[in-house]
Amino acid sequence: MDCPLPVENMELVLPACLMINLASSICIVVLNKWLYTHHHFPNVTLTAMHFIMTWLGLVLCSTVGLFKPKKLRIMSVVPLAMSFCGFVVFTNLSLESNTVGTYQLMKAMTTPCIVVIHTHFYNRKYSRPVLLTLIPITLGVLCNSYYDVRFNVLGTVYATAGVLVTSLYQVWVGTKQSELEANSMQLLLYQAPISACMLSVVVLCREPPWQAGGLFTVMNKTVVGLMLMSGIVAFSVNLSIFWIIGKTSPVTYNMVGHLKFCITVMSGYLVFSDPVSFNQLLGMALTFLGVLLYTHFKLKEQHLPKEPVATMATKQSV
Repeated sequence: MDCPLPVENMELVLPACLMINLASSICIVVLNKWLYTHHHFPNVTLTAMHFIMTWLGLVLCSTVGLFKPKKLRIMSVVPLAMSFCGFVVFTNLSLESNTVGTYQLMKAMTTPCIVVIHTHFYNRKYSRPVLLTLIPITLGVLCNSYYDVRFNVLGTVYATAGVLVTSLYQVWVGTKQSELEANSMQLLLYQAPISACMLSVVVLCREPPWQAGGLFTVMNKTVVGLMLMSGIVAFSVNLSIFWIIGKTSPVTYNMVGHLKFCITVMSGYLVFSDPVSFNQLLGMALTFLGVLLYTHFKLKEQHLPKEPVATMATKQSV
C-alpha cells in the first residue's frame, strides 16, 4: 500500500491531486471532442488506446523507480476490468439510444447508486446533511437537461445498466486497493492492460479498424499527434481517479465529476461556441452549490471520531 501521508501533507496533496484530475479531465474532453468532431475517431478504440498509454506510462514510472510493482492474481483484477468495460459499453449504448438530456440525467444517478451500494453491502453510513447535498446536484443536472429528457425502454435499460456497472467500478477501485493491499499505481498496472484487451474485442465487433470509420481509415499525422496527446492526458486522468477514490471515496470523486460537468459546459461555450441557456446557468449554480455543501459537511465530519468501515465479506459473516 501507499505509505501513510502525514495529515499536513495529505491536506496539500489531496487538493493538488483533485486539481490535476479536474484540469486533465477537462483537457481530455476537449481533445476527445476534437478527435470525434473533426476527425471522426472511433470512440471505444480511443478508450482502449488510452489504457494502453496508461499501462506504458506506469511501466515507465516503475522503471525509473517511482513505484514498486506488486504481484497480483490476474483473476482478482478481472472483475474490476470487466466492470470498466461494462461502463464504457453501456455508457456508449445509452448515449446512442437516449437523448443527451436523458443520458446526463441518468448518469447523475451514479452518486446515489454508490451510496446505496456502500450502505447495503459495505455497511458504510452517510450523514443526513451529506445525503441532502444530492438534492441540489440532481436538480442542477435536471435543469441542464429537462428540455431534452425523453425515455424509451431500450435506452432506459442501457442507461440503468450503465449506472450500475459504473457505480460498481468506482466502488471496487477503492475496495480493491484495500483488499489486495496494493496502491493506485500497482492496481492500475494490472487493470489497464486487461481492460485494453477486453475492449479490443468490443472494437472488433463495433468498430472494425479496416472498415469505414475504423482506426485505419482515419489515421494521419494530425490524428496521431492528437491521439498521443489524449493518451498522455488519459494517463493523468486514470491515475488520479484511482488515487482520489483510494484516498477518499467514490462519492467524493463523483462530486469532483459534477464540478467537471459544469466547467465542461462552460468550456464548450468558450471553445466550441456551444449555446448556454439560462436554465443551464441555473443548473450549474445548483450543482456547484451542492458540491460546496458536500465539501463543507465532509470537512466538518473529519473532526469527528471515525468508525471502522466493514467490508462486504465482514458484513456477510456477521
